Amino acid sequence: MSAAPASGYLRADFPRAGNGITVGSQLNTSVPARLPGGKNTTADKLLVAASELMIERSSIEVSLSDIALKSGVNAALVKYHFGNKDGLLLALLARDAATEVANLEYLLAQPIAPTAKLKLHIAGIIRAYHQFPYMNRLIHYLLHESSVDAADEVSKFFVAPLLDFHRRLLTEGIKAGEFRSIDPVLFYTSLIGACDHLFFGRHAMSRATGVGPVTDEVCRQYIKHMEALICGGMLTSNNETAASAAE
Repeated sequence: MSAAPASGYLRADFPRAGNGITVGSQLNTSVPARLPGGKNTTADKLLVAASELMIERSSIEVSLSDIALKSGVNAALVKYHFGNKDGLLLALLARDAATEVANLEYLLAQPIAPTAKLKLHIAGIIRAYHQFPYMNRLIHYLLHESSVDAADEVSKFFVAPLLDFHRRLLTEGIKAGEFRSIDPVLFYTSLIGACDHLFFGRHAMSRATGVGPVTDEVCRQYIKHMEALICGGMLTSNNETAASAAE
């Protein structure tokens, strides 16, 4: 599997972790909104237009006519390339998930401690949801409101690889003596559920508590909160002390 793209994942201001490798603070879960020259096939243009509209409107409720207008492509070509609108949405999520999976593999291969990988992963998931707010809504829609085939595909290219990454990271951390024994499914449910609800359940919370939108500052606070919450329950006593001293 190819290494993660440098843009969005690696940041020059982060410390180097052995062998001259710079470790980034976030995982990039989407290709650039504008595709490089020579890559703008008709299908690509439709996907880019759909993602841009969803980000602009903070909603996945975009019509085929709006997507066609944004992309400059005839709406009838959606059926040719994707079958229908749900097919286009599935292809968009698959496109984003492919980069996410590559980034997970890249992170797992880095010569840094499992605890450091865990913290980068927590930050990456939260920032990815913030940067591409349509992702979690697409996942919910395709898993619960679309076809059985679509739900199976999402489980195959998004849920299963992420759960597999968690299994391997936890195994690595337990073997290194940094993590307590943790069930991967429970870990997945805790981390992804908590990150997802910050965005998916934001409207309900805003009505109940008056909280505002998820800003960059809210993301930073939530990353710090989730790191403390998850690491506080996962790290072995010795490693927890070392992690606290390093902060």
